[in-house]
Amino acid sequence: MGPKKVSAKKKRMMCLDIKHEIINKHEQGVRVVDLARQYDRSTSTICSILKQKESIKAITPAKGIKIISKLRTSAHEEMETLLLLWLTEKQLAGDTVTESIICKKARAIYGDLVRQTSGTLTDEASDESFKASRGWFENFKKRTGIHSVVRHGEAAGSDMKAAEDFVVIFAKLIEAEGYIPQQVFSCDETGLFWRKMPRRTFIMATEKSKPIKDRLTLALCANASGDCKIKPLLVYHSESSRDVKSHTRIEEKLQVMWRANPKAWVTREFFVQWVNLVFGPGVKKYLLGNNLPLKALLVLDSAPAHPPDLEDYILEEFNFIKVLFLPANTALILQPMDQQVTSNFKKLFTKHLFRHCFEVTENTNLTLREFWKDHYSITTCVGIIDMAWEGVTRRSLNSAWKKLWPEVVSERRFEESKPEELVVGEIVSIGKSMGLEVDEGDVHDLIEQHNEELTTEELQELQEQQHAEVLQEINAEEPEAEEVIHTSEIKEMLGMWEKISDFIEKKHPEKVATSRALALCSDTCLTPFRNILKGKKQGSLDRFLLKRPGSESQESVVKKANVKEEEED
Repeated sequence: MGPKKVSAKKKRMMCLDIKHEIINKHEQGVRVVDLARQYDRSTSTICSILKQKESIKAITPAKGIKIISKLRTSAHEEMETLLLLWLTEKQLAGDTVTESIICKKARAIYGDLVRQTSGTLTDEASDESFKASRGWFENFKKRTGIHSVVRHGEAAGSDMKAAEDFVVIFAKLIEAEGYIPQQVFSCDETGLFWRKMPRRTFIMATEKSKPIKDRLTLALCANASGDCKIKPLLVYHSESSRDVKSHTRIEEKLQVMWRANPKAWVTREFFVQWVNLVFGPGVKKYLLGNNLPLKALLVLDSAPAHPPDLEDYILEEFNFIKVLFLPANTALILQPMDQQVTSNFKKLFTKHLFRHCFEVTENTNLTLREFWKDHYSITTCVGIIDMAWEGVTRRSLNSAWKKLWPEVVSERRFEESKPEELVVGEIVSIGKSMGLEVDEGDVHDLIEQHNEELTTEELQELQEQQHAEVLQEINAEEPEAEEVIHTSEIKEMLGMWEKISDFIEKKHPEKVATSRALALCSDTCLTPFRNILKGKKQGSLDRFLLKRPGSESQESVVKKANVKEEEED
């Protein structure tokens, strides 16, 4: 008796695009048996697809998805879009994430989206229905290219052993190169919700604030001796303020180096500009003014905004600046700016904000809400940032190096400094003088809010803001002369874009960054042209689709384009 024959036939997965083709052809009158023969599938498979056609039509697959083994709802797709946005935020902030952290956030976002849709979670549509399994995570990694930002196991936490080893290496470098505290600088970014007040104030209780739009990012930098603070880099979501625009024409008048992008992120481009336009000149002036050798060391963590080859981008006149990166997963332990400096800065910011509010409203009929609405702007905030940064003491800046460079920390108390512990009490006192119900716990809670995780609603707002503001800027710019553009040109251009984006996605080493950049470019630059093909004329692009002499009407062209597009889908 011979060996049993084993079938080598494997289950074939069906591409989502093919499922759409089958549904479209059946709706156009093609029989099930003919579809089965054409696609080499059984009639039962074709019937199963047709039974689920409404669910399949509702799927808007995330970029990169070709095969769907289980039907994915719109909540799954939106969850992955928001999750990728959250991951990018974490990466740009220099935070480390693990598989378990990502899966936990995915389940939370999915649950929030289901709640938004149904109002409450049912047994069938609960966040438990999405397990964020290992299989889902592996597929999510493949189609988004997030391999480079995910850590595993203990490596994801603060690496104490690596930190201890680096302290020894740092000490040897300092001794070998002969650096003194005045020549060694540290820089780090921090988020600031500049319109936040304690949760219990009636402003926060009665007004729906816009947390993402109210966030800005600051890069703070000072030396180890604490006597040289560099002008901060500030990144906000826009440059809408007239005062800011007038100041940025003469940047030395502004207390910060102002830059803008839709998500208020410090990018590599902005950071390099800050190094060459602010840090380099500031350090050179300080060293020469104090008759110190022209040499400096800048200590950074490995956040994405800090190019690993930063020294190559520094101008020749500042080639005396050397850059040293902290090892991965040691920033929380060793980064001097994380050792209470940013926390003390935010306490001082809150104190000056309260004091400014008190001074404006005292002896007037202004209410606190009226002050918040009409007398507190981003330009006012910049002035308060300057006062707060000026108020961070030499003692605070110097003691921040205790873990990385303990030998340099002075034990004496500077007479001109004021212990930051007293600042919280001052904030409470000013708040009570304005009739606010606030205590020390509220102040500490407020400081912690600046580091809170983005909620699902905030991620959705961030996504909407990213598209809306860029499109608003595009529509606000009037072209000098009208152009004529035809559907054939648009289709040709979109075809070239697909080839270019596919090549970049496959070949570029930085998958996450390029995926985000391609998606933003596609949404902001190409969506208006796609809408023209679909007949959704938007904004200032209405005039682009003009009737050619002797040709069909515009409506006819759009209608035919839509029919052809549906057939291709």
